[in-house]
Amino acid sequence: MPKKHFSLSANPARVIAGSFLGVIITGTLLLMLPLSAKNGSVTNFFDALFTATSATCVTGLVVVDTYTHWTFFGQGVILALIQVGGLSLVTLTLFFNLLIRRKLGLRTLQLAQESTSATNFEDTPRLLKGIVGITLAVETVGALLLLPAFVPRYGAEGIFISVFTSISAFCNAGFDLLGREGAYSSLIHYNGSYVLLVISALIIIGGLGFMVLFDLLHYHKNKRLRLHSRVVLISTVFLLLIGTVGFALLEWNNPATMGDLPVWQKLNASFFQSVTTRTAGFNSIDIASMNELSKVLTIGLMFIGAAPGSTGGGIKVTTIVVLIMTAVSVARGYDDTIIMKHKIKRQTVNKALTVTFIGFLAVMLATGVIIYTTHDGGATFSSVDALIESTSAFATVGLTSGISAVANLPSKLILTATMFLGRVGPVSLLLSLAAGAGKVNRKQVMPEGHLNVG
Repeated sequence: MPKKHFSLSANPARVIAGSFLGVIITGTLLLMLPLSAKNGSVTNFFDALFTATSATCVTGLVVVDTYTHWTFFGQGVILALIQVGGLSLVTLTLFFNLLIRRKLGLRTLQLAQESTSATNFEDTPRLLKGIVGITLAVETVGALLLLPAFVPRYGAEGIFISVFTSISAFCNAGFDLLGREGAYSSLIHYNGSYVLLVISALIIIGGLGFMVLFDLLHYHKNKRLRLHSRVVLISTVFLLLIGTVGFALLEWNNPATMGDLPVWQKLNASFFQSVTTRTAGFNSIDIASMNELSKVLTIGLMFIGAAPGSTGGGIKVTTIVVLIMTAVSVARGYDDTIIMKHKIKRQTVNKALTVTFIGFLAVMLATGVIIYTTHDGGATFSSVDALIESTSAFATVGLTSGISAVANLPSKLILTATMFLGRVGPVSLLLSLAAGAGKVNRKQVMPEGHLNVG
């Protein structure tokens, strides 16, 4: 038998997973340097690993406050990890190959298509260039809009804060440098500021996905949007409305969150909470102090997340739409899933089911580990708080009920693994692990089985 040779380029999913892992390891080593910590000591390996994973997977969960613990160098490392993680190392590498006019081969195009969620090879080079161009343009505009808020308050340092916050928001990362206003305070002091609206816009744009942004930019030429874009836009608006109304009703009179705010600030905070819950990780109210129903709403929105091919996480809005419309189609007697008069491929439905199931299992496993280990340590966090933390990790959101900051080693490790799974993607990670394990004979005839369900 001919000998099989291992090749990374033969399996795009493995390359993507490996690239994220490589960036995380590099970031961990850099953050462990005494140069990275303000106290001049070596940061604990597991704290550095957690932070590097959170930044690369654009999550935002932290075990130490970003401003009070890390030096300017350490903050710069985190910012670089966020930018690379948001776009993915593969996307950036392929972009620079195009920039120097290096022709992409077939296997490289396969890798690029997988990394960018392009629909075909022809769109891939154009999409690669567009992704980087849109990213730089949006992040630059965001930083310029934030300058008037931070420069008068912090002087020249406000420039770096504006750039850091803009990149973190567009990449849906949730890291901030506002710990100077109180450790882990995030945007709690900005409910009365336009800053929340700027950051909300950056989060939404980053979470729509580059394919949708391309569709919108070329709408004046085509005068139509693809089915994918229409589903993403409609579901995004619907979820934003549900979240805004839900948080306003549930937290309106809660003195520990927004009960003492003026009416317009309550509305601002409610809208921002609805936006950031969908994978961004900033917060303008105290998550741990929300009532139980608000926490359940938060968990649901986090698990759904943003759109495919975006900087956000979660199972994705299109996944939940496919599942809902499959149930609707079955109830109406259709054999296929129908969305907006389009028949959805069976493979798409199967993938949606797989992603949701694996995501659910990952969240439940992480929640169980957190509850078991923190209870052993005498912590008093509720099961809902543990579920928020694990869902936040899987959906790469970064909202926290306070567990990450005091998590013990088992909890840190399970959250780290969950963040990695959430960013790489359940299906992609499984494909990367299964590569080379043997192919199924698709022509094999199997007997039909029958199961009673429902």
